[in-house]
Amino acid sequence: MKYTKILLLFFGFIFLSNGANAQVFGGQQERYDPVSWGGEIEKISETEYVLHYDAKVEDGWHIYSHYSASGIPFTFEYLNMEKTLELMGTVKETDTIKQYSDIFGEYETLLDGYSPRLSQKISLKNSATTVIKSVIKYQVCKEVCIPQEFYVVHDLAKNIALIYEDYKDFEAYGAEAKVTESKNPDEDDANSEDSDFSEDKGLWTIFLLAFGGGLVALLTPCVFPMIPMTVGFFTKQSKTRAAGIRNAIIYGLSIILIYVVLGLSAVAIFGADALNALSTSVAFNLIFFVILIIFAISFLGAFEIQLPNSWANKVDKQADRGGIIGIFFMALALAIVSFSCTGPIVGTTLVQAASKGGLAPVIGMLGFSSAIAIPFALFAMFPAWMNSLPKSGGWLNSVKVVLGFLELALAFKFLSQADLVLDAHFLERELFLGIIIAVMIGLVLYLFGAIKLPHDSSLEHISVGRLLFGLLTLSFVVYLIPGLWGAPLKLISGFPPPMHYSESPYGVGSTKGGGLATALGEIPEHAELGPLDLLSFTDYEAGMAFAKAENKTVLLDFTGVACINCRRMEERVWSDPKVLNLLTNDVVLISLYADKIEELPESEQYISKTTGKRIKTIGNKWSDFQIKNYGLNAQPFYVLLDHDGKKLNKPVGYTPDIEEYTTWLKEGITKFNNN
Repeated sequence: MKYTKILLLFFGFIFLSNGANAQVFGGQQERYDPVSWGGEIEKISETEYVLHYDAKVEDGWHIYSHYSASGIPFTFEYLNMEKTLELMGTVKETDTIKQYSDIFGEYETLLDGYSPRLSQKISLKNSATTVIKSVIKYQVCKEVCIPQEFYVVHDLAKNIALIYEDYKDFEAYGAEAKVTESKNPDEDDANSEDSDFSEDKGLWTIFLLAFGGGLVALLTPCVFPMIPMTVGFFTKQSKTRAAGIRNAIIYGLSIILIYVVLGLSAVAIFGADALNALSTSVAFNLIFFVILIIFAISFLGAFEIQLPNSWANKVDKQADRGGIIGIFFMALALAIVSFSCTGPIVGTTLVQAASKGGLAPVIGMLGFSSAIAIPFALFAMFPAWMNSLPKSGGWLNSVKVVLGFLELALAFKFLSQADLVLDAHFLERELFLGIIIAVMIGLVLYLFGAIKLPHDSSLEHISVGRLLFGLLTLSFVVYLIPGLWGAPLKLISGFPPPMHYSESPYGVGSTKGGGLATALGEIPEHAELGPLDLLSFTDYEAGMAFAKAENKTVLLDFTGVACINCRRMEERVWSDPKVLNLLTNDVVLISLYADKIEELPESEQYISKTTGKRIKTIGNKWSDFQIKNYGLNAQPFYVLLDHDGKKLNKPVGYTPDIEEYTTWLKEGITKFNNN
């Protein structure tokens, strides 16, 4: 999606089944590691350094950004920081991408490409310090999500970075230890082509979307009438056909240059990373909401927004100079004069591109300007084509008004985004949809001629195209209405606030609670109302004891707070009546979250005998439990157990087929009941 790139590859579960790529711990499979790490040290002065952390991420996997509002963000922990160093500024990242998760109802920020780098500038408190130790924690996801933790040593004296998997070896740096070699990602060409393809694909998407925006801008009353004027100018000024073609090409390239410089200016002023951060800023979203409202009202005909006339006059004088300079200033005059129509589209394009980061705003402006420049250049080269163009008239203003309605609807998306970040519950799902429905009804009435705005021409009848577009918009309105009562509205998933962010998150007339929890009257200790209001234990021992008391099968659910496929299983498979009935009546659910970051009491922290890693958080504990008992660390992962903790059948991972998952559940439950 722009929002929500849905990965449909099933590679993530293959290794769960056959362990082809797994390493071995005492005869058991170790967790799969789709990320390898290296590092570098950049010396700025005797006391200031930049510590780099370089990753190589396998194809199809992704890591959450340090600044992601959703998922499990990348985190750093510097040991003995209060004695050794001070952080200078924030963590810097290479390019990131942003996508909307309809499951979490938030925007996820992911590290882009297969060789991301994170960097932190530090200042030493003591110039005698030569070794900096840090712990990096993150979650890498594909069809499953794997919590990861590595231990990093930046040796300033030796100018090397070492990556440890074993905490004891890391803690005792200097002794004999098995470490992962630090590599420069540029030295590994295995994934370079795939990385370039991934980046190119994202930029191509931005280019094409911006190109579409440019085509829309071309059909506005500020731009379209300029085509015959421009063609007339080149026809009169060019003495030969070759000169006309040359001047037309220069004119088109000048238009592109002007808008690309605008994109470069945005990156230069704010910075590539800052643009990405701005796109999710509350203040920025509120400001852009106000700007879009103003532009929408202008498009509807209340007033005209124009750059100062003195600018256009000065540029016009320069255009009279002739030659390449004169042609360039003609292009600049077009950009200034058409601003009242192109400004909102340019602004929207820049904001959408900013969510990609890097040079995406430049690519966006390249696409937008190309869509405007190419027709101008072609008509200037082939003036006879002018006869095929429709005549200017009231239809151009209608295009502008339609854009005004669409800008008005889009504005509330930015207000909604700010509201979601603040968790203010001011613009919840029902109110948001009510506003969008009202705006779309207004557009329908306009298209059908029931509403006439200030700059509209007299309308004796509506065209067939306008009628069809009105009917299409009306159909969309009818589709939206059930959303006010809890319909999922999958066609616009990611645009309105998520289902849970509403006055009636369970649908009008529905309330939370039910199943075994209601029958018990109260929720037992170490349990909670989990997905679909199922009674879910978050502690293994407590859940096993309860299952024994109730004489029911145990369903061990290794899951994650930010595990997308865990949510898919719950929302699309567990919600099926056949599956939900089994989960409610025949099993006791124990959900162990492998990515919870709450720290364990100090007395319960330990070094894993299985992996050698430090077990400090609740997520660490259940990840280690999964590795120790089942030989892997990936979520979702489901195990059916008897009261002695023995497996009743073969565990499964992500299983989107409802019938297959139902058969698996029944197999284990039947075996338990027959024992």
